[in-house]
Amino acid sequence: MKYYFEKTLNCSFEEAVKRVTEELKKEGFGVLSEIDVQATLKKKLDVSFKKYRILGACNPTFAYEALKVENKIGAMLPCNVIVQEMEDGKTEVAAVDPVASMQAVENDKLGDVANEIRSKLKKVIENI
Repeated sequence: MKYYFEKTLNCSFEEAVKRVTEELKKEGFGVLSEIDVQATLKKKLDVSFKKYRILGACNPTFAYEALKVENKIGAMLPCNVIVQEMEDGKTEVAAVDPVASMQAVENDKLGDVANEIRSKLKKVIENI
């Protein structure tokens, strides 16, 4: 099972970040954190790396539901969405598949929540 959904866009990196953020909002997600991997690797290791950003997306309603049935699920939150610059000048966006990541958790009550989040994240990727 793949652990992500992805789509390649023919737009700039910054435009892709903007589009995915807007689509996440439409599905009830906010971006709680942004990690600029390129800048972090330059600062910490003094290496050059392509544009690569990790967006920590959270839908509070579903996070609350998941936390009610599994108190350690916070270790797997938020849902990460990456935006990366590709060699051909295009930009790829990929989101974690929560169903795949939740398989490691032995709690059947998480299934419904994971499936709903999966549906929303798939819609985000399809609509960007």
